[in-house]
Amino acid sequence: MNIVKKIIFFYLDGFKSMKVGKKLWAIIAFKFFIIFAVLKIFFFPDILQTRFSNNSQRANYIINNLTQIKQTK
Repeated sequence: MNIVKKIIFFYLDGFKSMKVGKKLWAIIAFKFFIIFAVLKIFFFPDILQTRFSNNSQRANYIINNLTQIKQTK
């Protein structure tokens, strides 16, 4: 437990003394927000929500697709 506490305080002290690093971490966080929140809305729509009206139909569709035996030529 003591080593975990030392590691946590090591990183906390490092972030407190940063000047440029805080701005860089803010830019990284902003990029992650854009990647995961904004792009998901436009490029990854919820197909199951639009094709099926209830959870049992969605579950049956997923089970059928996961358990299908694909034939290779």
